Amino acid sequence: MSDLVLGPLLRYVDATSATVWVETARAAVVTITAGEHRAVARTFAAHGHHYALVELTGLEPGTKTPYAVDLDDTRVWPATDPAFADFPPSVIPTLEPGKPLRMAFGSCRVSVPHDEEGVARFGVDALRAYALFMAGISTADSPEDSERWPDLVLFLGDQVYADETSEAMREYIERRRDPEQPPWYELKDYEEYAHLYRLAWRDPANRWLLSTLPSAMIFDDHDIRDDWNTSWSWRQQMEATSWWHDRVVGGLGSYWVYQHLGNLGPEERGVDELWRRIASYAGDAELDVTDALDALADRADQRPETYRWSYSRDFDTQARLVVVDSRAARVLEPDHRSMLDEGELMWLDAQLRGDVDHLLVGTSLPFLLAPGLHHIESFSESIAEGAWGRPGKWLGEHARTTADLEHWAAFQRGFRDLAEIVLEVGAGRRGRAPRTITFLSGDVHHSYVAEAQPRGGLVASRIVQAVCSPIRNPLPPAMRRFMQVASKRPSGRVGRLLSLAGRVPLEPIRWGVTQGPWYDNNLAILEVDPQGMRLWWVAGEVDGRPEVPVLKRVATVPAIG
Repeated sequence: MSDLVLGPLLRYVDATSATVWVETARAAVVTITAGEHRAVARTFAAHGHHYALVELTGLEPGTKTPYAVDLDDTRVWPATDPAFADFPPSVIPTLEPGKPLRMAFGSCRVSVPHDEEGVARFGVDALRAYALFMAGISTADSPEDSERWPDLVLFLGDQVYADETSEAMREYIERRRDPEQPPWYELKDYEEYAHLYRLAWRDPANRWLLSTLPSAMIFDDHDIRDDWNTSWSWRQQMEATSWWHDRVVGGLGSYWVYQHLGNLGPEERGVDELWRRIASYAGDAELDVTDALDALADRADQRPETYRWSYSRDFDTQARLVVVDSRAARVLEPDHRSMLDEGELMWLDAQLRGDVDHLLVGTSLPFLLAPGLHHIESFSESIAEGAWGRPGKWLGEHARTTADLEHWAAFQRGFRDLAEIVLEVGAGRRGRAPRTITFLSGDVHHSYVAEAQPRGGLVASRIVQAVCSPIRNPLPPAMRRFMQVASKRPSGRVGRLLSLAGRVPLEPIRWGVTQGPWYDNNLAILEVDPQGMRLWWVAGEVDGRPEVPVLKRVATVPAIG
């Protein structure tokens, strides 16, 4: 497999088509063969690396078809490496119209070894545990998990950590440059991002899972840097450094290649200017898009309104999934702060409609934090923006940059805009009201469910927040104790008094945590069926050998809606 650096990753899949992504060691023609179906694409180059995105069409709905990957005339997948000997063939599972949607989701996964030391420090990788279960190598304690595979896994940020690097990543950095110079052991550029993705996706179990379970993704802060775009002053500090430009250009450019491109269906991908250039290229030599990719990333960073990382897709009339960029599209200028710029909000406003049974909104940052935390963050924004004068500005800015107070609650304008839209959808003023409107989120390194209601009036939809975090990066014990307290109802009351002191008006909704929090390394599963939406969380548990964990059920939420 030396010619196949990473992949295959199975990305966008619908009832009749599938997209497969690979990174190769050389320029090549990549062929995907699935039964009688065959598709070909040439690699393109970026920063000395080679990639291909191959789209198969004409597949049969509701089928699982084994597939193979060839580079030129050489078969490179299925893998012949003994490490893959126990895994079944990779398949393309097309959607079956009318079949209840089952989707896995989660966030925050560090790339460290799965031996005893790695498990002792970071716990069992929930994604890997699920992969071993899917492959039939390990077992699950719930028969329901054995019924069928998910149709999709949604990764809600922090697939890679560019700032908190592993020992293996640090060794690579030491071989390449002096880590005593900025940016030290953090990532510097595209080349280091490419290596980081290899570390994240090369484990045989996870590599097999990503080859056979369709995936969708969105970034969060650690994909670029902790607290990315917290505030105007944070951004000014970063841009004053000698290394930030290369970091953010490398981070966004590699995200476009490794994550974003595969999120898009054929129509959305077809309007992407850089992809059109790749897809229409007919030259003799491999197309090198390095300069164009860097220009796209630089422009998207400096002028976020020029590029959209958000996307959406429908699953019949069962569900609509809208995945929102809550990092790059922020407005940070004082007096204009919002989680989303005007164009992004208009796009989101157009996507949030009824006439589906379940409206799913993927956003890496929880829209609904525990009320106590929400009010602390809204208070910090208010005084940082001047509610308490100059001393309050310093205090609020210091608090939000040192304590990670930069969720939707700390962007009250965006929070209220989105809350009003959701209430309109739930009241049936944008088509038939969905049974549920559910925010799917990660980031906070604990999992929970919250439910909201309007402060005035009624809505037909259940408004739910479901959080799954981390997949593998557990919260320290001290922070667990803090979160346990913050999730309680009295903390919400105290927090509300604090936000009132900061002159924060009442939000148009009220909510509370109804299940959780849980602190395991988790992967969450969501399923929609005639009874409503069901949710459960699973984790890996060591039962003898740490490298072969079993899958256990952490929590189950009764049907909603």
